[in-house]
Amino acid sequence: MKTDHYIFTDKGGRPLNEDRADWAGSGDRYCFILCDGLGGHGMGDRAAELVTAYIKERFLAGEGLETFAAGALPGAQAALRSAQAADPRLKGMRTTAVILCIEGDRGLALHIGDSRLYRFRGGKIVSRTRDHSIPQVLCMSGEIEESEIRSHPDRNKLLRALGDDSEELRCESFSFDVAEGDAFLLCSDGFWEPVTEIEMERTLAEEPKAKKWLAAMVKLAVKNSAGKPMDNFTAIAVKVKR
Repeated sequence: MKTDHYIFTDKGGRPLNEDRADWAGSGDRYCFILCDGLGGHGMGDRAAELVTAYIKERFLAGEGLETFAAGALPGAQAALRSAQAADPRLKGMRTTAVILCIEGDRGLALHIGDSRLYRFRGGKIVSRTRDHSIPQVLCMSGEIEESEIRSHPDRNKLLRALGDDSEELRCESFSFDVAEGDAFLLCSDGFWEPVTEIEMERTLAEEPKAKKWLAAMVKLAVKNSAGKPMDNFTAIAVKVKR
């Protein structure tokens, strides 16, 4: 399989963009990486940059998907902790991470935090990663509806992130098949919060190219955020082709 993909990132209404996004590819192997640094803890941009670079380098080393899945985020956590130990000013740096790997007709997702991966088939969302956040837990327990996550007062309270030394690292990975026509969207919370799932599907149906699909969603993110403080917003659109 081949991919048509595009990356967008913007600082929004913030003075600094602490999101990072990148990709790597060789033959029919692809890796897409998106990290959202947690600025409230300090040096979020450094954390996001370090993890993005680490994951990209590790993927390009040529590990099999299973080995990569087992070691990528733990290795990124170790790299962050090493940087924190070497420079006390970096002690508070944290970042989310969401990663999509495609190898032929196989796919792999890794994530921690509330940056999301949406998977589309037949133009419809068939799955998304579950946020490691308080509102997501409330939703899964039936206390709030899925639609209430975006506006919940504890929306930004994460339960897991890279760089956090409060407990053993808990990240998630899952695999799936990949077919021609599938699409994927990796995005930070600053992107998925103002763009609804219905809008993601509608723009996907209207725009055949990844760049135009993403551009249409960016316009909606800006429009839907009018009059509100806008976070950094970053996304990677991926369409699968032969």
